[in-house]
Amino acid sequence: MSYDKVKQAGKLTIGTKQAMKSVEAGVAVEVFIAKDADPRITGKMVNLCKKSGVPLTYVESMRQLGKTCGIEVGAAVAAVVNE
Repeated sequence: MSYDKVKQAGKLTIGTKQAMKSVEAGVAVEVFIAKDADPRITGKMVNLCKKSGVPLTYVESMRQLGKTCGIEVGAAVAAVVNE
């Protein structure tokens, strides 16, 4: 399951803005997007990942992604970054 990759990641950036910065900086290894997140929020991220060649993985829910990232709220996007 994809959540295991998130749990095992050394460093994460959580949230759309932070994840976009990571992809733009070329340090994002993989990006996780919650299927139930607003497409208006995640659309730019999907396009950026495709353009940058960063692998994109969809996960079931924002709540679960947030929980897996160790935060109390849902997360639409999280990126695994190289340290």
